Amino acid sequence: MIRYWFEFKNYPKVPPGTRMGCGVTAFDYEDALAMLKEKVFNGGNLAHIICTKENIDISTLDANHVLPNIGLANKRGIWFPPGYDY
Repeated sequence: MIRYWFEFKNYPKVPPGTRMGCGVTAFDYEDALAMLKEKVFNGGNLAHIICTKENIDISTLDANHVLPNIGLANKRGIWFPPGYDY
């Protein structure tokens, strides 16, 4: 499993809670994109991805908002933001 951190261009609109980014644990990059598309973007088009970090060390993420709100980053699914669990 690989942990990814995705950041999106905030225009025109990104789903609730995703302005800071999305954390996903997946088999590979394509699996991560499929989960984002299905769960976060409700099957629609993904927002423009401006940054992807593979094998992200979660301790490097925002300590005030991201870290206190992450889900289980060691299993397949969306672990940030809350509410998009796979």
